[in-house]
Amino acid sequence: MAVPALRRLLHKAAPPAGQRGQNRAVERVDGYAPIREYALVGDGRTGALIARDGSVDWLCLPNVDSPSVFARILDAERGGCFQLEPSAPYQAERRYLEGSNVLETTFTTAGGRVRVTDAMTLSDTGALAPMRELVRKVEGLAGSVPLRWRFEPRFDYARGNTRLSRRGGRWCAENKSDALLLTVCGADGGTAADGAVAGELTLAQGGSALLALSGAHREPAVITGRDDAERRLERTIEFWPRWSARAEYEGPWRDAVVRSALVLKLLVFAPSGAIVAAPTTSLPEWIGGERNWDYRYTWLRDASWTLDALLRLGFHDEAHAFFWWLMHASRMTQPRLQILYRVDGAPHAHEGELPLSGYRGSSPVRLGNGAVDQKQLDVYGTVLESIWLYAKAVGRLDGDTGKEVARIADHVAERWRERDSGIWEVRRPVTHFIESKALCWIALDRACLLAERGLVPDRSKRWREAADEVQSYVSEHGWNDEHGSYVRASDMAEADASLLILALLGYDHPRTARITGTVDYVRRELQHGPFVYRYKGEDGVGGDEGAFLTCSFWLVDALARCGRLDDAASLMDELVALANDVGLYAEEVDPASGAFLGNFPQALTHLALINAAVSIADVEAERRAA
Repeated sequence: MAVPALRRLLHKAAPPAGQRGQNRAVERVDGYAPIREYALVGDGRTGALIARDGSVDWLCLPNVDSPSVFARILDAERGGCFQLEPSAPYQAERRYLEGSNVLETTFTTAGGRVRVTDAMTLSDTGALAPMRELVRKVEGLAGSVPLRWRFEPRFDYARGNTRLSRRGGRWCAENKSDALLLTVCGADGGTAADGAVAGELTLAQGGSALLALSGAHREPAVITGRDDAERRLERTIEFWPRWSARAEYEGPWRDAVVRSALVLKLLVFAPSGAIVAAPTTSLPEWIGGERNWDYRYTWLRDASWTLDALLRLGFHDEAHAFFWWLMHASRMTQPRLQILYRVDGAPHAHEGELPLSGYRGSSPVRLGNGAVDQKQLDVYGTVLESIWLYAKAVGRLDGDTGKEVARIADHVAERWRERDSGIWEVRRPVTHFIESKALCWIALDRACLLAERGLVPDRSKRWREAADEVQSYVSEHGWNDEHGSYVRASDMAEADASLLILALLGYDHPRTARITGTVDYVRRELQHGPFVYRYKGEDGVGGDEGAFLTCSFWLVDALARCGRLDDAASLMDELVALANDVGLYAEEVDPASGAFLGNFPQALTHLALINAAVSIADVEAERRAA
């Protein structure tokens, strides 16, 4: 199958971030805002997607993998939302407060300006509060602006029966063991009709109002007072810059790196340390198609990128928590490793479908992820690499963990010859993917390095022999003389962007002819401007897809490691400009329109950005020291 971009007559990148999303209205299509128009706020357990027109279109409670209470992004008619916007024609611009995950949107009308500050609050100490709370503070900046709001909860992915009532001057929405309390201060309390509450307010300069939404699950609902909510909002505003200032990177892309770190912090499930791939499900890789997956799980494949990014930026507490979550979760299935686990470490994620129409008609909407049952051998390489990174950072592993790691390495030595579904989780007959084989070598090599340091039981003779066999297989079946490159699989002489990982994880020195030849082949076949597609060829799903942003950042990283710093820095500049107006990335982008595709925001994209920026800095430092 030809690369989709080759069939397009015009390729144009999205305009630079500084020229996008400012002072204009959101253009919804059949009720759906472009994915690019969303921002994320969260508290370390769940997150809300808020469009630039002030509508909260996605929120799951109590946790990120719980059922939604607002799902307008997946069903504009039935999903439910929490709207807050001027009732007169307006333009909108927004930003995150500096170094923060607190969102600020300024609406401008012919009559004046107002500012809406959105945050999911932390407790007075900056830690997790017992409840989930979304605070929306509105302030009049100039003139007079009329606004409208609408609270329309739809519990359990719009399958529940929402009951609305008034309690203690607040609106209460209930469904079974779930409840939402809406406190409205400084404005009309609204009226209920057709399962929703709507109200209006007018703010003059210097005036303010507050809407606070608190959720409860199987526990008493907490009634929020204005003073308490504003105090928690202020504490939350104070917390984020203190946290983000710890990032140990001072290169030219610091703003993008810090924003990516802040995104990852929102995607960390704080009670366990797990990091979800994205806070959403079923945002499509192809509008109108069925490439719609649930990403509210932790993929072990992301482990090495996660540990690497957190350690390189100096976020050791988060790295420590993630490592021990990784060991706890994988213990459920060791020595076999699953591809993904739930945020609480549970191994089940069976795939089903939800009765929602899907983003712009892209169905099905999925709950769970069928990839959980796939065999993907490359996961062993990324997990052993992450264990090696962690062990180097702390200098030790406890005895039981060392024994578990050795058993995983034994499993790789026994199973590396098997076929698998590969990194891209193809739903076609399995085969011998070369990236998977190479990462089996990474797993065995890292086990040997751990054994050399006395951190795991020493079976390195066996592991090294198996690693040598893997290398021989990759050389014989994965190298193509005609292309001067490693190829996708033993029976597919095609380019695959995942082969860039061989340079990133040190399968061979990145400046050898075979690695540089592979980077060149990926560029020739899969790169179009700043965009890199994942692969050519069928995958058993069908349909078109956008360029995979992670692959673009992998290319930056590989170019830097290959010594091509000018090319790496130039591409990095282009990619940083592709973020939306608040610095976030989805999984994919359509090169023809600049539209975001896939789940949003995507952890792997932001991880790859961080690691690419730090790799450039590391190579530059090596050159200066030479």
